[in-house]
Amino acid sequence: MQNQNKNILIAGVGGQGTLLTSRIIARTAVQMGYDVKVSEVHGMAQRGGSVVSQVRYGKKVYSPIIRKGDADIILAFEKIEAARWLDYLKPGGTIIINNIRVDPLPVLSGKAKYPDDIADKISSFVEKAFVVDADKIAESCGSIRAANVVMVGIFASVFGIPEEEVKKAIQYLVPAGFLEINLAAFDEGKKIFIELNRVK
Repeated sequence: MQNQNKNILIAGVGGQGTLLTSRIIARTAVQMGYDVKVSEVHGMAQRGGSVVSQVRYGKKVYSPIIRKGDADIILAFEKIEAARWLDYLKPGGTIIINNIRVDPLPVLSGKAKYPDDIADKISSFVEKAFVVDADKIAESCGSIRAANVVMVGIFASVFGIPEEEVKKAIQYLVPAGFLEINLAAFDEGKKIFIELNRVK
């Protein structure tokens, strides 16, 4: 981490661990001596609604809110959420997209169609766009519910955050019974980022 303020937007749907992700990132920053502000917006999570967290950290942070065009990185846990929040990404910023589809209510009710090839379209005009099968990676670690921590591993790699600091935060926030799976998911996230960069 550097002294310059960093802005992280985390977007997903209910049940994907969006809020835990923001807390892991925020605690990591606090452990490293940074000022941290967090904003959480809970949608209709029980119906698969949008859930968004914003984390800002740096030497001094005065507001938890990220303005449009100011996010250094977006972690999108679902493809429509990537598109929904894309205008918050700064020029030259990074977006990591979990390659899964969760149909929102308008699609489920037949009132709208799920857009085709969202992730590919975003990747075509955002240079630092990476699409990852985080759910599959997490499942290979023992639980699909650790997909969010796979994304944390990618985030830590993007910003060059020491893994021991992130793992310390994970150990603090994740129940003991799920800790081994989540630490493995974090390690796999770091590995997949190396592979994604090779492809890029």
